[in-house]
Amino acid sequence: MDIDCIPFKKTGYFSQLICDYLEEKETLKPFYNRFPRLENFESQIEEKSQNFPEANRNVLYDSLVRQYSNFELSKKTKNNLVMLKEPTTFTIVTGHQLNLFTGPLYFLYKIISTINLTVALKKRYPKYNFVPIYWMATEDHDFDEINYFNFKGKKLQWNPDGFRDGAVGDLNTDGLHEVFETFGEALGIGRNAAAIKDLFRKAYLEHDNLAKATRYLANELFGHHGLVIVDGNDSSLKRVFVPYIKKDIFEQLPFHEVSETIEHLKQLPENYGIQVNPREINYFYLKEGLRERIIKKDGNFYVNDTEIKFTKEELRAEIETHPEAFSPNVIARPLYQEAILPNLCYIGGGGELAYWLQLKSYFEAMQVPFPMLLLRNSALVVTKKQSKKLSKLGISVAEVFLRQNDLINKKIREVSNIDIDFAPQKMHLENQFKALYEIADQTDKSFLGAVKAQEIKQKKGLENLEKRLLKAQKRKLEDHVVRMRELQDQLFPGKSLQERNLNFSELYLELGETLIPTLFESLKPLELGFRIIEV
Repeated sequence: MDIDCIPFKKTGYFSQLICDYLEEKETLKPFYNRFPRLENFESQIEEKSQNFPEANRNVLYDSLVRQYSNFELSKKTKNNLVMLKEPTTFTIVTGHQLNLFTGPLYFLYKIISTINLTVALKKRYPKYNFVPIYWMATEDHDFDEINYFNFKGKKLQWNPDGFRDGAVGDLNTDGLHEVFETFGEALGIGRNAAAIKDLFRKAYLEHDNLAKATRYLANELFGHHGLVIVDGNDSSLKRVFVPYIKKDIFEQLPFHEVSETIEHLKQLPENYGIQVNPREINYFYLKEGLRERIIKKDGNFYVNDTEIKFTKEELRAEIETHPEAFSPNVIARPLYQEAILPNLCYIGGGGELAYWLQLKSYFEAMQVPFPMLLLRNSALVVTKKQSKKLSKLGISVAEVFLRQNDLINKKIREVSNIDIDFAPQKMHLENQFKALYEIADQTDKSFLGAVKAQEIKQKKGLENLEKRLLKAQKRKLEDHVVRMRELQDQLFPGKSLQERNLNFSELYLELGETLIPTLFESLKPLELGFRIIEV
């Protein structure tokens, strides 16, 4: 196995905000606490130790034991659950939606990055324990974002009858046998295909809702590494969070703090853009088949698009009696996570980190330590066969990330037996027109405009000739162009990063049981670069 690495900035697939964050640009430092370097975790541990109630650990342990009932736990996960009660134990968290059969490949990268970081921390700080956490986004209701996965260029989609706008974790798995049949046929036969079918069948056909199915799947893939899976849709955990829910709903503290941070971000010269905007109330009212925003109007509180209404006193009583009915949105969920977990670091994708960077002052106002923010590992998995093709075509690791037209034009110029670069001719033309400008300036300055127009016309003519010649060479070297296009389409399906499109089952079909160990060996969470893994 060979591993190469290039800076995220050079891939062309990561925002300016994330690239500047990774370079620790000075203007962004007010928006985060500590940069995720191994030596910085000591201070983060100290801060979290002083600001995490011991009572919360027991609530967390009891809740997780209940959540894991009827699931088989590895010895390592059992130990990690018990260790969470100890004051010297801390967590590293990643979160993800309940995508069907994990969805895109980066689901694996998130969790492997998280587990690998806990291993690195244990080596550096042996007197502490570090537990990897996968936070299941069971309360989301964006079903269209999670009800499919891609396999060999096709979209395998689940369309259950009678889906209502509630929490997706509660969604019944009825109807997934049809997806299973279609997927099974596409997988074909063989040992690896059989293993994938068995995993899908046990996860989705033997569990009655999406939360349980996803827990089973993640536990099967990563439980023996000690992964602990948390479902935030839990009455006991939300009871711990009641004071923060009240501050949001009745004092609108997050709205004011995050809005102010957004104004500061807008004033930066880089013009990063805003990832999410806070609402005056950042909670949904959650019941079976219902997850709707809570809004305030004329001194009372309403559940949007329903007839449910509360006075202030009634809503306060409802929060205290039924905290499970209050579901945090994208602004409030990070605080909920950090309030109930002894967490040090959140590992997420570029979009996630972009909205976390809007939240630091909100955390400070709520007196909850702001975690370190670490960009998850990203990778391009290249087979040996694909690697040989890249070598034959003379395409380097950096060049494979070029937009397809730019890549083809660059390589055609390189392999062509004639020079298609008209830069010398353009320079020669510019020198000629310099002389013409001088003549016009010395004789009749009104001719300067005519000279300029002629220069533009001549340069345009050269550019058109260059394009026509390049086009002709592409036709002449059509086989070369086709091979480049096909190879890049394999590596970047849908003209996007492999990890954002491909499902892990495609790689498992080829690599089998070696896939996940290979990724564990290759992904290094604190080495901030895009990894190219040849397998």
